[in-house]
Order: sequence, then structure tokens, then C-alpha cells
Amino acid sequence: MGVFGMDDPEKETNKPWSLKLPLWMVLALLVYVLLLGVSLVGAGFKWVSGGAEGAAAIFGFANHPLAGVILGVLATALVQSSSTVTSVIVGLVAGGVPVSIAIPMIMGANMGTTITNTIVSLGAIGNDLSFKRSFQAATVHDFFNLYCIFIFLPIEILFHPLERIAGIVSIYLSGSTDSSISGFNLIGGAIKPPSEAILEMLAIFSDGIGGSITILLGIALIIYSVIYLGKVLRSAMTGKAKELVENAVGKRQEIGVLSGGLVTILVQSSSTTTSLVVPLAGAGVLTLRQIFPFTMGANIGTTVTALLAATSLGGELQVLALQIALVHLFYNLFGVLMFLYIPVLTRMPIKSATWLGELAGSNRLWAFGYLFALFFLLPGSVFLGQMLFK
Repeated sequence: MGVFGMDDPEKETNKPWSLKLPLWMVLALLVYVLLLGVSLVGAGFKWVSGGAEGAAAIFGFANHPLAGVILGVLATALVQSSSTVTSVIVGLVAGGVPVSIAIPMIMGANMGTTITNTIVSLGAIGNDLSFKRSFQAATVHDFFNLYCIFIFLPIEILFHPLERIAGIVSIYLSGSTDSSISGFNLIGGAIKPPSEAILEMLAIFSDGIGGSITILLGIALIIYSVIYLGKVLRSAMTGKAKELVENAVGKRQEIGVLSGGLVTILVQSSSTTTSLVVPLAGAGVLTLRQIFPFTMGANIGTTVTALLAATSLGGELQVLALQIALVHLFYNLFGVLMFLYIPVLTRMPIKSATWLGELAGSNRLWAFGYLFALFFLLPGSVFLGQMLFK
């Protein structure tokens, strides 16, 4: 069957996961390993790049909107946390950085956070069909965010609608009771103990070496879990189980957006949410058209935590924090509405991801070249140029 068909022509004869355990227990264990790997990759990047301090240093060179976008991509790709980068941006605005410069940074942070699920797709690199499906599912999120930047950045530079709307609403919301849900993170709580234990063991190394080992270990866990997740999913996702997943993620676009948003609010990480559906795509359980609305919902869900947390601040800082948090919310909300209900826009990310997935499926160098060029080479070149000519 075609790329998005539900049948895999490759018969699985070996079942290395068959250990007298129910499939759902094996599936849960592999998902846990995947999330631990994603967590370690993020922790490793933060360790190497200096975390929030490193992101703040990068943004010190953003002196015009385009640089703000590109450096937002670089900072988030290095720190591996759009929440951390958004918090840094809020602090920079409170310290005097113009909101007009901070908004492009937010757009870039949206783009940079998609690197995680693209890395997860590399776990299926040994199987042509699974890798093509996985890479398409990962990059449809990239292209959605990329096209949103192309549409909204020029409009924002010329007319400032996001800045103005968020500024008005933030005035009315400032002074609200603290509604932060930062302590409610089920996934983070489950992953934290082994992740911290590994980081403590590696603390004997320097930042560069320790961070690099952490990244490599995380990638190894991702590859291992994705390889076997595909095999387990092809066995487990039949009948009622398959129907349940399809109903939850996407018989209707609106349900897919809602599901992606709710899952992201619960796990407080759009990277985690989108990474979870990549193996489902690789196994042929979900199609690209079903996954696309789900990833758009993740974009909305990731803004809620920062929005609620911003109400815990007081005084003028609260208004600024709320304004940037609302910019993030409105930017994603307007983007989702446009790409959900305007057919020509709906097709653009899907066609682009399909095209790139076909190229990467036939030649893996396309995948690595894309990942390196978009998230590191281009932003790094701009960062270097800003350093040299500032």
C-alpha cells in the first residue's frame, strides 16, 4: 500500500520483545524509554549550551526582527526547551528589550522546538518505509511553523497586530490570581529520577564532555525504543486499539487539534507530544493527514503553561510577561485556524513534508543535511555574523 497506507509490506518474523509480558506493558516500557531518551537529549543540549544563560547570550545579538527569528531557532535547538527560551524572552523584555524584537524570537522558538521529534524520526532510519513515514510526520510540524513565520512575520513587522492585541488583553488580565500549573507534570515526574541519576553520574566530566555523552546516550535510547516501538505497534494496533487511537487523534481535524493541545498541557512539552506520534506514523497506524492537526494542537497546548504561570508575577513585570505569553498564544491560535480551514494552506505543510520524506527515504543524507542546515548551520551563521559586525 502507499506511503500513508495502514499495511506494512515488510513482515515481522522476529519478535525480540516477546518476553511473556503483555504487549501493552512492553509498549508502555518502550514509550518510557523514548521519553527518557528525549529528556536526556534536552538535558545534554542544555548542559553544553549553558541553559537559560546561553539562550540569553544568544539573544543579545538580536538587533532586528529577522535576526530575532533565526536566533530564536538556534537558542531553542540548543537548549531543547521552548518553555525555557520563552521564559528568557520574558526576562529580556522586562529588562528593556523591545516587544517588537521579542515577538520574532517567540516565532523562532516555536520553530526550534520541532528539532526533537525530527531527531526521534531518525530512530527508524534502518527501515526505508518506516523512516519515510516517521520523517514526514516529524517535518510536517517543521513546515507548519516555517510557513507561519513566512506569513505572520511580515505582517507583524508592518502592522504589529499581535503586539497590539496582546498588549490590550494583558492589561485586563494583569492582577489575576496565580493559576500556574508548573508543578503538575506527570511525565516529567516519572522521567526525572533516572534522568537525574544519569546526570549525577556524568557530573565528573566537564560540561562539554558530560553534555555530549548525555546527548549520545539519549539518542541511543531513542533509536532503540523507536526500532522496537514500530514492531510492537504493528502487533498491538489492531481492531479496537487501532480504532481508539484513530478516534482520539483524528477522524476529525478539530478532535486532532484538541487532543494534541490537551496532551501537551498534561505533559507540558510539545516536543514530547509530537515525538510520541512519530512512531505511530512509522508503524503505519496513523497517516500524515491525521497527525498534522494533532501537531498543530501541540503548538497551542505548549503556550498554556507559560500563560498561566505569567499571572504569578506582579507589577509591571506581570503585564510584560502576560503580553509575551499572549503573543505566543495568539500567534499559534491564529496559525492553527488558518491552516485548519484554508485548504490551500492545509495542503502546503503536508505536501512539503511528503516531498522531503520521499527524498530522505531514498537518500538519508537529505535528512541529516536538512536537520543540520535548518537548525544549526543557518542560525549559527547569522549568530556568527551578528557577533562579528555588532
